[in-house]
Amino acid sequence: MLIVGGGFGGLYAARALGNDDRVEVTLVDRRNHHLFTPLLYQVATGALSPGDIAQPLRSILRKQQNTTVLLGEAVGLDAARREVRLADGGTLPYDSLIIAAGARFSYFGNDGWARDAPGLKSLDDALEIRRRILIAFEAAEREGEEARRAEWMTFVIVGGGPTGVELAGALGEIARDTLRRDFRSIDTSHTRILLVEAMDRVLPTYPKDRSRSAQRQLERLGAIVRTGTKVVALDDRSVTVELAGGAQERIPARTVLWAAGILVSAFVAEVARATGAPTDRSGRLLVEPDLTVPGHPEIFAIADAAVMPWKKDRPVPGVAQGGIQGGRHAARAIRARLDGQPVKPFSYSNRGDVAVIGRLAGVTDIPWLGPLGRQSGFAAWLLWLGIHLVYLIGFANRIVVIVRWAWSFLTHGRGSRLITGQPVLPPIEEPEPPTGAPPPSGPPPPTGRKASRSADTPGSSHAGRASTRHD
Repeated sequence: MLIVGGGFGGLYAARALGNDDRVEVTLVDRRNHHLFTPLLYQVATGALSPGDIAQPLRSILRKQQNTTVLLGEAVGLDAARREVRLADGGTLPYDSLIIAAGARFSYFGNDGWARDAPGLKSLDDALEIRRRILIAFEAAEREGEEARRAEWMTFVIVGGGPTGVELAGALGEIARDTLRRDFRSIDTSHTRILLVEAMDRVLPTYPKDRSRSAQRQLERLGAIVRTGTKVVALDDRSVTVELAGGAQERIPARTVLWAAGILVSAFVAEVARATGAPTDRSGRLLVEPDLTVPGHPEIFAIADAAVMPWKKDRPVPGVAQGGIQGGRHAARAIRARLDGQPVKPFSYSNRGDVAVIGRLAGVTDIPWLGPLGRQSGFAAWLLWLGIHLVYLIGFANRIVVIVRWAWSFLTHGRGSRLITGQPVLPPIEEPEPPTGAPPPSGPPPPTGRKASRSADTPGSSHAGRASTRHD
């Protein structure tokens, strides 16, 4: 039994097969840890540390004597010989295969945009986004020219799904709450946060009233929601969008975050090629009702690797619950075959959706709770806390996250605001000393533009900002 991928689908499949003497399980992943992706945006915005939402796969599965964990990247499949090829040249044989490889964000054919607009799918992504967010405020503090300062204090988030909404809400909290007393030359409450969504509403998979509630809560945090707006170009200094009427607008911004579209991993594409399985536009495998690949009953595809059947006009959404239930179904199917029993079709149980937008704010859509399942504000935020703590892997992680959340709630702070990675210094084009800095020692500065920016010069940008901050 071979499992490719240690996300929710792969991990829960492995756990469901744990200690079954009839099965030898091998789980291979190119990362050595399981990542609780619903909280990844909190690492990106400094609320949590990477270790709070990740745990080594070997540690999670060490008590399962029938399970082997390998660090490796699956890159190819020989369906006839039933072998998976790894990037290091090795191969792994299988009798049954569960494909639970993750996905990444799609740039809709513009892969070059990834350099200037990172997505959020891994811890590396989260740390890079955290670096960019914090660097932006540091650069605005030092930048001497007003227009360039405004560019640094403008954040554009592309995609109005749960990831985009939660990122926008967290950025609103950072700018208007967490950092408001940390800087001297800028007022962080003047930060512009634009959430751009091509469809006609944010959270398009939620009911319309939940989408409207989410937008209202975002706007209360100062975010600007632009629906019916499509990104057509971007670089390291701006985003160009196309409005519903066809007109285009250039938005100067130094920080762009991508949360739109899904594209399968390269390995899933190789599986489709090797098996001839049909795929959707995102490259996800179109599977049978029992989640097996057409023509290959020994291969299961779950989570982000597959279009898992649910409703006639809607597949299983790409959320953690979909992966968990898909992994458990694949494990049950394998056990049923060993017992000589027929394999039942996969049946998805909708546990609902929860999105947190900020402090004491959020929306829920939990059908099985009836009217109580459609909450906003504090009630939704409280439900979100409980649900995420229940599914977070590891008792120690739960305790740490509870403590961090409690401290952040009481202090309005975020304890992991560390700038790591490269570069660690902002690329400032025209630096100037902070407001209130003492005049430089030595001979007077030469005449010209630099001299006109002295803090003692009437009408300088420092004088303007100082008077603005003290009004």
